[in-house]
Amino acid sequence: VQLQASGGGLVQAGGSLRLSCTASPRTPSVYTMGWFRQAPGKEREFVAGISWTGSRKYYVDSVKGRFTISRDNAKNTVFLQMSSLKPEDTAVYYCAARRPVDMGVPAAWEDYDYWGQGTLVTVSS
Repeated sequence: VQLQASGGGLVQAGGSLRLSCTASPRTPSVYTMGWFRQAPGKEREFVAGISWTGSRKYYVDSVKGRFTISRDNAKNTVFLQMSSLKPEDTAVYYCAARRPVDMGVPAAWEDYDYWGQGTLVTVSS
């Protein structure tokens, strides 16, 4: 499984960005997907996760109400719509996929099996 993340960039505080993560062709759609981020000098942080059906979504408290995770299984793509961005959202954002070992949508990065290369989001004040 290969994951390709895109959509990062420079945006002013209060602005919006949409990140995309596309999995390699023929990747089964039953993978749980997650978005993580890592700011300079900080540990990797769970941002949002989505079950393979899209029926369950989870967010870290700091992005609730501002970020929305979604997926299009027909296109093997997961999205992260980010609105009302803040300077503290600045980080490299990674998408990750988890094999369907159970129905969980974990927040621990160790529970994910495949990772994209990361896309940089910079929010200026």
